[in-house]
Amino acid sequence: MITQRNVCVIGSGISGLAAAKAFRERGHHVTVLERGPDLGGVWEPSRSYPNVKTQTPKDIYAFSEAPMPTDYPEWPSGGQVFSYLRSYAERFGLVPLIRYGQSVTELKKRTGLGWDVTTKGQDGAANTKTYDFVAICTGQFSHMNKPAHPGADAFRAAGGTILHSCEHNDAESVRGKRIVVLGYSKSATDVAVSAVKHGASAVTLVFLEPTWKIPYFFGGLINFKRILYCRAAESMFLPYNAGPLRRIAQKLATPLIWANWRALETLLTRQFKLNKNGLRPKTRIEDDIHCNLAVETPGFYKLVTEGKITAIQGTIASYEGSQAVLTTGQKVPADLVVMATGWRQDVPVLDGADRAKLIDADGQYRLYRWVVNPDLPDLGFVGFNSSFATNLSAELGANWLVRFMDGQLAHQPNRAEMEHEIARLRNWRQTERPSAKGYGGLCIAPYHNHHFASLLADIGVPTREANPLTALFAPLRPPVYADLLARAPAYRAEAAPRPASFKAVETPRAA
Repeated sequence: MITQRNVCVIGSGISGLAAAKAFRERGHHVTVLERGPDLGGVWEPSRSYPNVKTQTPKDIYAFSEAPMPTDYPEWPSGGQVFSYLRSYAERFGLVPLIRYGQSVTELKKRTGLGWDVTTKGQDGAANTKTYDFVAICTGQFSHMNKPAHPGADAFRAAGGTILHSCEHNDAESVRGKRIVVLGYSKSATDVAVSAVKHGASAVTLVFLEPTWKIPYFFGGLINFKRILYCRAAESMFLPYNAGPLRRIAQKLATPLIWANWRALETLLTRQFKLNKNGLRPKTRIEDDIHCNLAVETPGFYKLVTEGKITAIQGTIASYEGSQAVLTTGQKVPADLVVMATGWRQDVPVLDGADRAKLIDADGQYRLYRWVVNPDLPDLGFVGFNSSFATNLSAELGANWLVRFMDGQLAHQPNRAEMEHEIARLRNWRQTERPSAKGYGGLCIAPYHNHHFASLLADIGVPTREANPLTALFAPLRPPVYADLLARAPAYRAEAAPRPASFKAVETPRAA
């Protein structure tokens, strides 16, 4: 007999909706707390910069049971994604579960299982409620990284404006103005290209290092999803839990894999005129294929070549009057500075002791399957791991998490197993793939298929498709996972021991 629990879901973006649906369908009482005025997370209109589109094609950037509308373009706009999420929430009865304008200010652990969750409403009033389980679904884009530079107040007093990219949501505000964009992410190039299109008098992009960007179509012909989102591409990367035979196979294939990446670099260098523009990265592309890899904003490199976007390597050191002073010594006149400087991954609502259990001193998160921490078994994370297939990653993680809470995984991990896996993954990041340390070690790219297979195996679902060619070369297809989840074992009459049993096992933490 499964006990109905009161579950708190923090956030109503993609991950929060996936979590709310998974817990609700298992009969639990769900409350979704959202600090903003509407659902959608980063896709909520007040948080979207002009002309934002998805990086991932629509057939991959979708929940397994809800394909995006057929009349959407291959890469939907921010408004279209928001409408899709709204439709999804309405279809599955999630809207009544959401409490808007509720900022979570504190999570306090209760003795045994459960949390006291304190929120602050728009009126400033604090309120505390108790929940049996909390799912943090605030994702990668919750805490703005907005650097402060000397002279900013004087710059503003002179009429200048400084915004984070998520605060820049009026396309026409750039018309006739001098725009400086700080960063080299997709949001940075999106904002720069949009500024040119909407009549900015000058657009300057300031960045620390150029990184590889992938076109929507390689060579103008092949959709990148057919190259980077299949198991064949993923097999060129050695997973963290590779056994001896897998390692031997990887070593034998190394020359071919090396040649593949050099050919891809050559193609991109020529397609984007990277040497001519001084924008060819120093890194190998295979080392950059993780969550920092971005899709090229269409037209960005062309606008740089034409001189309509000035790209300067460096960063902002300070402001002087109405100018941004760069570390190169250059002074760039500016009316608007857009900080496309990303986000910080953090859980500030936890107290120091609980936060230390979750995050190591070097900023790496201790999460089994990127979902749960063995020291905090009544706290789960959905969509906290960065992914190019956000919806599917959140959906599978949420289905795994509710079964974990209910003691209904086909294999319910014990504390020792969780500690061992976390340590093994950490060692892999430190020794074999240092680039995976980014995002606090929470990026699953390019190992999407590997990660999804692990979650499904724990649930008790076989993942190998009948057609080996399709399994190897087809891009990720969310509807396939709807069929797989439908085959998940029915709940057992007797659940495995509740996660609180972890607390009774005294296992030394891995170094």
